Amino acid sequence: MNWLLPAITLWQREIVRFLRQRDRVIGAFATPIMFWLLLGLGLGKSFTSSQAPGGHGYLEYFYAGTLVMILLFTAIFSTFTLIEDRREGFLQAVLVAPVGRFALVGGKVLGGTTLALLQALIFLAFAPFVGFHLTVASVLWLTATMFLSAFALTALGFAIAWWMNSTAGYHAIMNIFLIPLWLMSGAVFPASGAPAWLGWVMVINPLSYSVKAIQAGLYGENGTAAFVVTALFAGVMFVAALAVTRRVTKGDLH
Repeated sequence: MNWLLPAITLWQREIVRFLRQRDRVIGAFATPIMFWLLLGLGLGKSFTSSQAPGGHGYLEYFYAGTLVMILLFTAIFSTFTLIEDRREGFLQAVLVAPVGRFALVGGKVLGGTTLALLQALIFLAFAPFVGFHLTVASVLWLTATMFLSAFALTALGFAIAWWMNSTAGYHAIMNIFLIPLWLMSGAVFPASGAPAWLGWVMVINPLSYSVKAIQAGLYGENGTAAFVVTALFAGVMFVAALAVTRRVTKGDLH
């Protein structure tokens, strides 16, 4: 259990650091809401999905996608700190300290996961105003699903940021990989209306199952399969984040 205290310390540091940087709070939370309102209201009368009985407007359909976007944006902003820690020398101090890689990855990833989950839960409070009727069981389901999704995305961001030496490089990866990962998850449009090749991309996209599991919680449907895939996605990403920490360059230690 010698990893527990360092992990908790790193987790606490991520929370305090986030709350002290108001621009991160605004960027990670306000931007997805702006997208949700602009796209939802703009396309509200021209979109109807067949995924729910009777169909529903785009503002309602895009709600699950916005929850995932909040998780993604917070994961991106929280893993930016890994690059800053390397530049400021904090990462080097952690690497040479008698702290295992499990504590380092666990503390950083859980910190980002906590921040993402809290912001998603705040946005979830608006669900009744959109037309969703949540129960205690559905809230618990959504909380567990969003936790696993946030954990997977934060671990993925950690694995990418570990290789980055500049925030500009991380921005580039975000624009060409992380945002398309979200766009092709069923968050913006259903797979039923996509071309055949794009439909297959959405099938193999693990984030698609996070969206499906959240939609299942919102509509009271059975999303066990999607939940299991999301849990596997979280586990694989955490193992990947642990694996990349074995790569330590001179720049990481000096």
